Amino acid sequence: MRKTLTVVAVLAVLAVIGVGVTQFLESQDGIDGGTGGGQPGESDTAAPPAQPDWCPRVEVISAPGTWESAADDDPLNPTANPHSFMLSVSNPLKEAYAPEDVKVWTLPYTAQFKNINAQQEMSYDDSRNEGTARLETELRDTHASCPATQFLLTGFSQGAVIVGDVADKIGGGTGAIPADNVAGVAIVADGRRENGVGINPGFDLGGVGAEIALQPVSGLVQGIVPGATMRGPREFGFGSLADRTYQICAPNDSICDAPRDALNGLDRARGLIEANGVHAMYASNTGVIADTTANQWLVDWARQKIDQI
Repeated sequence: MRKTLTVVAVLAVLAVIGVGVTQFLESQDGIDGGTGGGQPGESDTAAPPAQPDWCPRVEVISAPGTWESAADDDPLNPTANPHSFMLSVSNPLKEAYAPEDVKVWTLPYTAQFKNINAQQEMSYDDSRNEGTARLETELRDTHASCPATQFLLTGFSQGAVIVGDVADKIGGGTGAIPADNVAGVAIVADGRRENGVGINPGFDLGGVGAEIALQPVSGLVQGIVPGATMRGPREFGFGSLADRTYQICAPNDSICDAPRDALNGLDRARGLIEANGVHAMYASNTGVIADTTANQWLVDWARQKIDQI
């Protein structure tokens, strides 16, 4: 049984890792609204900062999954992994819009996880923390310079966990930017997915994200995969972003649709192993969302959002 628990924990962790306003605000000269002159030292309320002409109307954030990104990758022209699932979403958007109108930015981070078969890699926790910090820096910096720019946040697998965590803090009022600047969030195969949290555009699911299923035995996971903390549900349930956050998950994907009793018995171990391949098939699996694939749904969703802004 202990061997079975070990196999299940390693498999689940491995896979886990694996609108708004867009008008330009014009600055205004101070004007005395009264009939007489203003008093010495008196000035009008400062106008909101203007949106510079060079700012994009929308910025699309794309967060790749494990082994699909690198810390030194070019966020505007990523080449770390030409087979990255998220490239099948970001490239069509780059082709559809002028870069000065819609900026497509791919998160460059060390998308790795240290485990018994890859001792030289960065731990899951460190990799996730690095990705989160870089994503939040990009959001803060862009918002500081371009206060009217709207964001679309997307990600896959480990990237979905990162984007989901960042969106959860924004929706809870403690994030990098105001929630009003987020036009939408759509993440695929999120290891912290919960039924009823966010919007499921696909088929009904009975399981939860592997980080939730494995949280009760996080200590066991840490013993096998050091630096891989199973954190359970998110704090805010996406807060004010819950009504514009989409959770895409393939049925039986052991990363986002793991049974809550995933550590109880050999049958669950076999189920997790059989479901392993599902996680790599989102670009071709038509059983996730009716009549389409996950990447095509993301492209259509993003284009609709962009065109509405």
